[in-house]
Amino acid sequence: MAPSGRGAKKEGKKVSASSKAGITFPVSRVLRFLRKGQYANRIGTGSGVYLAAVLEYLTAEILELAGNASKDNKKVRILPRHIQLAIRNDEELSKLLSHVVLPDGGVLPHIQQSLLPKKTAGKLPAEKGKMGNALSQEY
Repeated sequence: MAPSGRGAKKEGKKVSASSKAGITFPVSRVLRFLRKGQYANRIGTGSGVYLAAVLEYLTAEILELAGNASKDNKKVRILPRHIQLAIRNDEELSKLLSHVVLPDGGVLPHIQQSLLPKKTAGKLPAEKGKMGNALSQEY
């Protein structure tokens, strides 16, 4: 009869922490990096799950927005430029990654108002003269 208790070996397939948590990012690796980084004396197992889930969410969000940007530019492949456009056009991601520089990302297209040509006040001067004459004839 097989021993049962705390020291007994469990039978069956091994299940990863990522599959238990229902995420695709590696929970064990994130937890290992947290422990090796010595950010604290004690690190619980739930912290690896939480951090891996947050990283997965942020990655999915950026990739979704970058995919939309690549479709807008009629491209099939996501380029660094699309990632840059996705991040800078989203207010929260832009604030989170404000000090991040993406190589080959470029900048957002923007033209200052002072550099644009000045607009006329509506009607051409010849039309104003005609209208002025019509008004003066009525009175």
